[in-house]
Amino acid sequence: MITLDNLEKRQHTYAQIAPHLEALYGRKTFEPHDGMDELVSCILSQNTTDANRDRGFFALKDKYASWSEVHHAPTQELIEVVRPAGLANSKAPNIQSSLERIYTERGEYNIDFLADMPVNEARQWLMSLKGVGPKTASIVLCFGYGKAAFPVDTHVFRVGKRIGLLPPKISIENAHYAMEAIVPSGEYYSFHLQVIYHGRKICKARQPLCESCPIKTFCDYYSLGDSTSPIESDFDE
Repeated sequence: MITLDNLEKRQHTYAQIAPHLEALYGRKTFEPHDGMDELVSCILSQNTTDANRDRGFFALKDKYASWSEVHHAPTQELIEVVRPAGLANSKAPNIQSSLERIYTERGEYNIDFLADMPVNEARQWLMSLKGVGPKTASIVLCFGYGKAAFPVDTHVFRVGKRIGLLPPKISIENAHYAMEAIVPSGEYYSFHLQVIYHGRKICKARQPLCESCPIKTFCDYYSLGDSTSPIESDFDE
């Protein structure tokens, strides 16, 4: 956990912008995803586009009928299967390492036990898997099990800093805990998705559409007339 400066101000900013984002992008209702699918998909998503992630994930599911087959496949074969996702030389071994750990500890390829664990304990368990960082762990918990974990991807990181929800120099790891302190836990799922949509459609990395933005009145970036913005960077997934 972290100590966040100006927490009340940041919470007030959230309260001001949340209704506008919900009006623009709608209310997002939690729909649980399969935990194992979410974990492997998130590993494949690291440092690539959603389209490439999906190509790699669907290729994996088409090739192998079970997680056991993925686990025991020749590593070089798996690398070739998931190559469309990028960085296959590291992602394929990380997937197999995770499957090895899960099966060794649980006797099956299933992580549904995380649903019954406290969120921070579950997050630390996931982050002990090779290649799994705070973003992947939070996505698995939030999207797989509806737990109170706030995932911070590149869009949330950028938009959060521009608006003023996140401090300018905060680390990506601490940003997860900061957003959990700022946003009410019941809103994590919906607000996370709304910020992602906003980052893709309006608050883009380059040439953000500030004049079209419904929350520009509350935005530090817009009010300062800054010509530079926090640029998304590679971070531990």
